[in-house]
Amino acid sequence: METSESAGPSSPGRQCSDGKKKRKIADITQALSASPVDVAALRRMAISEGGLLTDQIRCQVWPWLLNVPPLVLEQQPETVDRENNKDYNQVLLDVQRSLRRFPPGMPDEQREGLQEELIDIILRVLKRNPQLHYYQGYHDIVVTFLLVVGEQRATALVEKLSTHHLRDFMDPTMDNTKHILNYLMPIIERVNTEVHDYMQQSEVGTVFALSWLITWFGHVLSDFRHVVRLYDFFLACHPLMPIYFAAVIVLYREEEVLECECDMAMVHHLLSQIPQDLPYETLISQAGDLFVQFPPSELAKEAASHDSMATTTFKDFELASTQRPDSVLRRRRRQKGAGPVDSLAPSAVAVAARPSVARRFVRLAVMGLTVALGAAALTLVNTALEWAPKLDLFP
Repeated sequence: METSESAGPSSPGRQCSDGKKKRKIADITQALSASPVDVAALRRMAISEGGLLTDQIRCQVWPWLLNVPPLVLEQQPETVDRENNKDYNQVLLDVQRSLRRFPPGMPDEQREGLQEELIDIILRVLKRNPQLHYYQGYHDIVVTFLLVVGEQRATALVEKLSTHHLRDFMDPTMDNTKHILNYLMPIIERVNTEVHDYMQQSEVGTVFALSWLITWFGHVLSDFRHVVRLYDFFLACHPLMPIYFAAVIVLYREEEVLECECDMAMVHHLLSQIPQDLPYETLISQAGDLFVQFPPSELAKEAASHDSMATTTFKDFELASTQRPDSVLRRRRRQKGAGPVDSLAPSAVAVAARPSVARRFVRLAVMGLTVALGAAALTLVNTALEWAPKLDLFP
């Protein structure tokens, strides 16, 4: 398989130069050759500009970021009994709908073979871990690992990921997933109260970010390079980093949000249509900055008490996966007896009409403290390493 190059932003000036790539590859090789392997250095490489650069390198580094021992990677996966697996039919349907997740131009025979492997990986992990419950979107994460590291390694890595980073998404209910989504608005409020208040007034909630979170953006980004670049970042950081990245996407789209009609369905539609030309390296840097400035421990109380209108019941999540999101949101409005928002409040009109220069200056002042993710990287690595013992670090 052709390896993925750096998934940096579209601006050439921000992409890693050939010289930087060579130095980074040398640093990664040195970290892998150290005894013991320098996992902290590998985390820094995964976080910093360009990430891990190629799929060949990811095959070597991702297991260390997930603390999966080499002996586990070498184990041959067992045969899967599909007929007696309660999740098989749903997994089959989801995998059959996953054509866009495979490289364009891939021969049908090769793609169909990978889809069979994808089904087996998912069913194998679920059988080994009966406490885990399949959710729609899980296959978007698994296919990324399959395409990068192959079936054998993907089975081991996905199992570790599922019992740790993705564990809250795989509960019988989505209560814990809702709780993670509840971190989104407090993060936005810390950086830009205008955007936060406008979203609150529209009652848009956080369902628009659900697919981002539970697929690690694999379902919504069309360029595979960008997906694996984000996976480098997320695997090297605290498990809540994806919600920080979701927040910086919303903040990046500040002007669009404030210019949108202050209506639940309109704002939801805008935010759920994620741009494909995002400045990924800049946003990764900003997400790291926000994690350092506003760590989860500081936001936990607000997240626990936050009752977002669009995410208050498990039924909303069920419906959101099968219906148009705006229909779910409008139903919630009817249930609460609220009429449509035909006009903005005077304060909201003033905000929307105000020039964006001041807002942009404030945003840059707050979020641009470590543009190249230099100072923040050390803190992120330390945080990840503090959390990593929970993953059963091995010698």
